[in-house]
Amino acid sequence: MTRPISRPAIVVNFKAYREADGLKSLEIARICQSVSEESGVRIAVCPPAVELGAVAREVGIPVLSQNVDPHAPGSSTGWVTPSMVAAAGAVGTLINHSEHKVPAKVVDECLRLSKACELLTVVCAGDVKVAVEMARLGPDFVAVEPPELIGGDVSVTTADPRVVEATVESVKRVNGMVSVLCGAGIKTGADVREALDLGADGVLLASGVMKSKDPRATLNDLIGLL
Repeated sequence: MTRPISRPAIVVNFKAYREADGLKSLEIARICQSVSEESGVRIAVCPPAVELGAVAREVGIPVLSQNVDPHAPGSSTGWVTPSMVAAAGAVGTLINHSEHKVPAKVVDECLRLSKACELLTVVCAGDVKVAVEMARLGPDFVAVEPPELIGGDVSVTTADPRVVEATVESVKRVNGMVSVLCGAGIKTGADVREALDLGADGVLLASGVMKSKDPRATLNDLIGLL
């Protein structure tokens, strides 16, 4: 499968913010697409599950689910299966975000089912040790996000740059095919540039874009030093 996301990878997680409710998700996704087209930087978006299909049908940038559950098609009421996500038009999914953590065996099953549906997989980890554990399972990306910095005003690249370097080194040692993203507190172009300089293949963003009064200006700033 050709990866729909390449370095430098910019992934915007809409989370469950009010700013992503209903048609607002599509509005943000269209802004991301516009900035992506104007800059040539590939930007991917992760809208809420209930807006996944609506967004995927309307934009030409990569759309990822925020999560999948370890279930195949069948009698699994209320679960979000990888096959549903693929059928909705998404090209991939986040797994094991710090706000939706699951055991390693569940991650493994989600990866198996997602790969069967040809979905790109981004598995989140809170530290280097977990990142290595996740890399052994063979996702496309591991995204390291120290949970104490998520949603804050201090970037992981400033608070603890060594965690980015160590994650890249450790993950590549375990599985050289796995790419590394970093996230938590990243809000400026300097933060993104530093993440890449530390060896990351891209960043996973959320509040910096979603809570911005001017998402377009914020996105342009975030990619301004690439």
